[in-house]
Amino acid sequence: MAPAVSVEPAASAAAPAPPSRAVRLLQRLGWVWRRLRVMSAPEIAWRVRQTLQARLESAGVGLACERPAAGRVGQPWLAALPVTIDPGPYRQAADRVLAGRFDVFALRDQPLGFPPQWNTDPKTGTRAPAVFGKRINYRDEQVCGDIKYLWEPNRHLELVTLAQAWRLTGDDRYAQGCRQLLDSWFEQCPYPVGPNWTSSLEHGIRLVNWAVAWHLLGGESSTLFHSPQGAAFRQRWLRSIHQHCHFIAGWLSRYSSANNHLLGETMGLHVAALTWPLWPESARWRQQAGECFEAEALRQTAADGVNREQAIWYQHGVMEMMLIAGLFDRANGARFGQAFWQRLERMTEYLAALIDRSGNVPMLGDSDDSVMVRWDPSAAAAPWRSLLSSGVVLFGRRDWLDRAAGPDDRTRWLLGDAVTACFAAREYGAPASRRSDALEARELESSPRVRAFEEGGRYILGARFGQADEVLASFDAGPLGYPAIAAHGHADALSLTLSAGGVELLIDPGTFAYHTDRRWRDYFRSTFAHNTVEIDGVDQSVSGGNFLWLRKAMARCLSHSLEGERQHVEGEHDGYRRLSRPVTHRRRVEFDASCNAFTVTDWLEGAGAHRARLCWHLGPRARSASPDAQAVPIAFAGADVGMVLRVSAESTHRQILCGRDDPPAGWLSRSFDQKTATPLLVWDVPFHDRCVITTRIELSFEPAPGSAPH
Repeated sequence: MAPAVSVEPAASAAAPAPPSRAVRLLQRLGWVWRRLRVMSAPEIAWRVRQTLQARLESAGVGLACERPAAGRVGQPWLAALPVTIDPGPYRQAADRVLAGRFDVFALRDQPLGFPPQWNTDPKTGTRAPAVFGKRINYRDEQVCGDIKYLWEPNRHLELVTLAQAWRLTGDDRYAQGCRQLLDSWFEQCPYPVGPNWTSSLEHGIRLVNWAVAWHLLGGESSTLFHSPQGAAFRQRWLRSIHQHCHFIAGWLSRYSSANNHLLGETMGLHVAALTWPLWPESARWRQQAGECFEAEALRQTAADGVNREQAIWYQHGVMEMMLIAGLFDRANGARFGQAFWQRLERMTEYLAALIDRSGNVPMLGDSDDSVMVRWDPSAAAAPWRSLLSSGVVLFGRRDWLDRAAGPDDRTRWLLGDAVTACFAAREYGAPASRRSDALEARELESSPRVRAFEEGGRYILGARFGQADEVLASFDAGPLGYPAIAAHGHADALSLTLSAGGVELLIDPGTFAYHTDRRWRDYFRSTFAHNTVEIDGVDQSVSGGNFLWLRKAMARCLSHSLEGERQHVEGEHDGYRRLSRPVTHRRRVEFDASCNAFTVTDWLEGAGAHRARLCWHLGPRARSASPDAQAVPIAFAGADVGMVLRVSAESTHRQILCGRDDPPAGWLSRSFDQKTATPLLVWDVPFHDRCVITTRIELSFEPAPGSAPH
């Protein structure tokens, strides 16, 4: 007789009441204590100095001084800005901005007004206090609302959209809109007051958008500066730029916080110092930021191209930072070395290995959908394919052509109109890097797809890449995250993702939430939310907060062979060795390309009684029939691909969970703060001392027989 199968639809849950002030204080103290546990003595001393510095600045000591701007501005990132781009989408997007309609994460076409209220969270309506910025607890929802929503419009991505529209159309409304947007920000966000004077990362991204818009508007020759009123506006803008640079230079993320935040901060300071070298401090800022950015870009990404945060969207963000900073640097002196550009090429190679024929990339680790600059306002822009397009041009990588977006708008804004002819002729100029003779001589026409990223712990199995019957799986045997707090990693050791024919079959469910709603934050980064095995209802790693892991599972690859028809990878992790009755999880994934079948074997070795839950999260197009005693056939809507799952283990109980709220199960988050229900297959396996669970995954390029919507 077949095991019982339950289907649980989504259920609504009442919003919890906000915690009292006393509870919030206790929560804050608890977080501080947990955070201190992962800090070294030098870091604690440094943070004490930061606190004292903030107190002095709140009393007016150490703030940016008023300094006249003198000298020549720097060069734009691109000598000849593109002129062949269709202005229609940019005019339409700019008109929406002028009409006060903004897209902010899950809020689409939101009427924020023009200009918006810069210190108000558009999601909750909470207005942050107008007090000294560095003393604001922006993590407290009762103080600032959802800080991600508040900060996002203040990055001024829309400023670039307006400047692009002016550049392409010459319509003065868009240039005047830029001036109005900035003047309102200067008025509502005076230095150093309010939530927009708290985070150096936000300053860095805002400075980059200001630099791009400055050049798009004509730089020093902009018509915005011609009149006496325009000259006064220019001075207000430069004054704020100087204040931003001073803020970042004295408030960098260090020690356990030195992740992508430090890169974003130094990117902004470097680009600003190159664009506006107008103050006595500018040369020091340029050297400080440039050296730090280059060193951190190499430190935070493994030599094989895997960003150490183990979060694919942050890999995207760091690649964008490196492109922007690198292009500004090249246009103003080219100080970044060969190793910098080679590391960016390796990062692009990692992306090229993960992407399937439809442009899907597994949603590994955290994602918040943030971009450094919104080069293309079109909702249809493909970020992964576009990054590959930049790599094709920069590094001459013809082997990425089948996965690249071609000469899309983003690539043309970054690299110029010449990329169109470059793609059409299949000819590529010299890359931006100062490549070695060996790299120069390398034959790039048929470079094989890299399959093993051993330092980053990611392994690719599959066959017939790029073809209609492509099979592509990725296996995780790498670190949880980076650095000590592993802020953006998920508890997903030994997890597997799978696509076939460009259809996502087994997925990573994404992120959904950051600062708000701890329950959903915990679910989406939990072991249970990934295609691996959970033991005794706890995660492989121990969470200490929304961006803090106190104890981290250590995973390692034991062996791999990824070529030919018979492929395998095997790994293990020690996350459950911390249990009172320790357990080691070892997993072997085997792929037989001749019959498109995977065999996944999980060994659980320990002592005493335990309960294992094996999870397989299905793609959003999955349609599964009622399983029999042996198999679960699954079809995928609108796709000529099917899958049959066969799981063998003693004493199993099988469930299909879809859109369950309490406790959460069966969800997919494609975008930040948005989620949809998707099927999750769970096998409950109680065991004593040890057990073996074998999953057979059989693929067919026809719908699975007998399947129907569940």
